[in-house]
Amino acid sequence: MSSKTLIALTAAAVCIAFSCAVSAHHSTAAEFDTQKPITFAGTVKKVDWMNPHIYIHVQTTGADGSTVVYRVEGGPPNALYRQGWRMDTLKVGEHVTVSGLLAKNETSMHVGQATITTADGKRVFAGGGPSPLAERQ
Repeated sequence: MSSKTLIALTAAAVCIAFSCAVSAHHSTAAEFDTQKPITFAGTVKKVDWMNPHIYIHVQTTGADGSTVVYRVEGGPPNALYRQGWRMDTLKVGEHVTVSGLLAKNETSMHVGQATITTADGKRVFAGGGPSPLAERQ
């Protein structure tokens, strides 16, 4: 097999593998409702740093006074790491404000496309969701 043929086959295999990975990723519109924006303040309870997305568990008080824990979806760990995030960027017990989109499923506590702002006004994650808070970095 010539080196040109080998290069062409390798390039074709890479293109096929990449197209499968892209088509397998879900759209945020599939899970989150753009008509259900939410903003709340709460305390970081847990940070799950895992593929394919990280999750920040934020506890707050619901309208009825009950304790509510939202699971705020972030990006993939590798992409967030390249943007300066680390597993300990948000610490358990830290007070934050979250602005994002609720899941379409009424029973889900997931929030997507979120912006998380720390008590000192620093935006540690800007997911592209609704953000009534002014950038104060």
